[in-house]
Amino acid sequence: MVDTAQRSTAPKKTLGSTKPAVDTGPVMVAGHPGSPTVNVAALNRQLLGTWADVRVRARELTARPELHRIEGQSMEEHRVRVLAQLKILADNGHVHRAFPVDLGGSDDNGGNIAGFEELVTADPSLQIKAGVQWGLFGGAVLHLGTKRHHDAYLPGIMSLEVPGVFAMTETGHGSDVASIGTTATYDPDAQEFVINTPFRAAWKDYLGNAAKDGVAAVLFAQLISQGVNHGVHAFWVQLRDENGDFLPGIGGEDDGLKGGLNGIDNGRLHFDQLRIPRTNLLNRYGDVAEDGSYSSAISSPGRRFFTMLGTLVQGRVSLDGAAAQASAMALTIAITYGSERRQFTAGNDTDEEVILDYQRHQRRLLPRLATTYAQTFAHDQFLVKFDQVFSGKADTDDDRQDLETLAAALKPLSTWHALDTLQEAREACGGAGFLAENRLVGLRADLDVYATFEGDNNVLLQLVAKRLLTDYSRKFAHAGTGALARYVVAQAADRAYHGSGLRTLAQTVADFGSTARSVGALRETNVQRELLTDRVETMIGEIAAELRPAGKLPAKAAAALFNAHQDALIEAARSHGELLQWEAFTQAVESTQDEGTKQVLTWLRDLFGLGLVEKNLAWYLINGRLSAQRAQSVTAYIDRIIARLRPHALDLVDAFGYRQEHLRSNIASGAEKERQDEARAYYREQRASGQAPAAEKAPKKK
Repeated sequence: MVDTAQRSTAPKKTLGSTKPAVDTGPVMVAGHPGSPTVNVAALNRQLLGTWADVRVRARELTARPELHRIEGQSMEEHRVRVLAQLKILADNGHVHRAFPVDLGGSDDNGGNIAGFEELVTADPSLQIKAGVQWGLFGGAVLHLGTKRHHDAYLPGIMSLEVPGVFAMTETGHGSDVASIGTTATYDPDAQEFVINTPFRAAWKDYLGNAAKDGVAAVLFAQLISQGVNHGVHAFWVQLRDENGDFLPGIGGEDDGLKGGLNGIDNGRLHFDQLRIPRTNLLNRYGDVAEDGSYSSAISSPGRRFFTMLGTLVQGRVSLDGAAAQASAMALTIAITYGSERRQFTAGNDTDEEVILDYQRHQRRLLPRLATTYAQTFAHDQFLVKFDQVFSGKADTDDDRQDLETLAAALKPLSTWHALDTLQEAREACGGAGFLAENRLVGLRADLDVYATFEGDNNVLLQLVAKRLLTDYSRKFAHAGTGALARYVVAQAADRAYHGSGLRTLAQTVADFGSTARSVGALRETNVQRELLTDRVETMIGEIAAELRPAGKLPAKAAAALFNAHQDALIEAARSHGELLQWEAFTQAVESTQDEGTKQVLTWLRDLFGLGLVEKNLAWYLINGRLSAQRAQSVTAYIDRIIARLRPHALDLVDAFGYRQEHLRSNIASGAEKERQDEARAYYREQRASGQAPAAEKAPKKK
């Protein structure tokens, strides 16, 4: 084993890193003749994405100590601090980009989300509480209300004069918003809506700002007028008086201590025949006249409901980006520490090895780094799509459906990955990772709920699967008999080709016992694309065939048939999301100008793509997509890629661009290297002076 802890000799920008410079080692390092080097500054700009300048300015803000979380604070202290931090954001204008220009915003939807995501480096509680105030509460008024609501409410929301609550989720209904129990019944005589919580499960729950700070709410309830339920709509509701007490007809509770995000005052609300003016209905998509007649430009209740909820997709967009950033921070900490921490004298009688030189340590961290890169590139494309839809540049029904499907596909993958990466990074840092001062345990606790709010991840993937099935069926909705017959023949031929082993036989013949030939095929971009795409298309096609009888079955039997394939549907949707990430990564590689950086990114992309194949090798073997030899070569090549990437690991995390003011992790500050250097110098001096004690030798056996 060789010491590859040292850094590249290639000149590059340090991006403000507070880590001390280190010497270049003699072997297996980036910069060694024939080895590519990474242009860290250029890669950093690429990772920052379309709104790079916004992100840079946001990071200057989040580097300020007054915005940082103080570890060990009580829940009450944390809540007070975060509310004060929100006032700093409001005064700074950081959170106003998405609001109208005439109210002091800049109508910059993509830039708004990009800047908002960066708050996770300061404190996830700050990010989410800001998201409640300006993203959900303010966003609901902006997107569901009309000009009279904008003029009346948005200035107070933007300045934080009116802290608010986004009151959608109920104790009994989280992801199933259409089934919430709270009602808003119109009284034409008084021209008022009567808000009521008819049973305990209909209490609004888990609401940020509800326990303490919120003075108003955007409330979601079933709109009932003239005896007809027109479905879920949003209403402006005043909650508290100037003394902070609930108004008559309103009650609530504090959710109390949570597993994380305790800087946010989550709480519950309930209503008892509360009356609000008719004009408090946020009426962009549906309105009630004085006489109680209902009108909407969208005649379909289902389409109206999904259009209203679709305007609030920005929550999922921001969680996808923030989760990717949390993963990047965790890997920066763990890889920096792993390149400095030494343990065990495996290949040297005197010096201990850098733990990142151990293959298992590399296997734990570098594939997760590859996934984080894929998610970062995919998120930027996602954010561009979001900006196009919300700016009106691409605002058709299809565009909005595509955006919602992207959100439902990517948010689950990035939030699950963040939890997995934070945990693995914590373990990879040993006991040091368990110290609160090194951020990993705190970030892990705070990010936990990201997997279930703004849509439970499994429910979201089910939505993706339904869209994939819909798109699949549309291909044949207007197909003639001839087209269907040709499709059946093609499917039969495909099954015969794969099922008989002809494909795997062809691979075996082509590879002819050579691992190098197997590897050569797998690292081809088109081969990876084919493997990943084929898995998604095959799974969806098979599920669609299994579900085809559902249209002729009674409702209960059809639901049972769908339920029997739910797990397969979710797995297909997950594979679809991973394919989107791989495509985004591939496009990023192809657009990279610096040749050394492009080579390293290609290896990293291959690690991500073949890692997906390795994870699903059983499927590829069972379905005849890979021969046994080529399947074996997947793992062999992954090991080779990881070894090639090891000298570049620090450059790849440095390219994320986090300074110590963002990480605030002692083990990523260079302190560990100082300790190790001190220890090595001590033992070196002992040996040189001849004062080192002799090691005890075991007696020889006779």
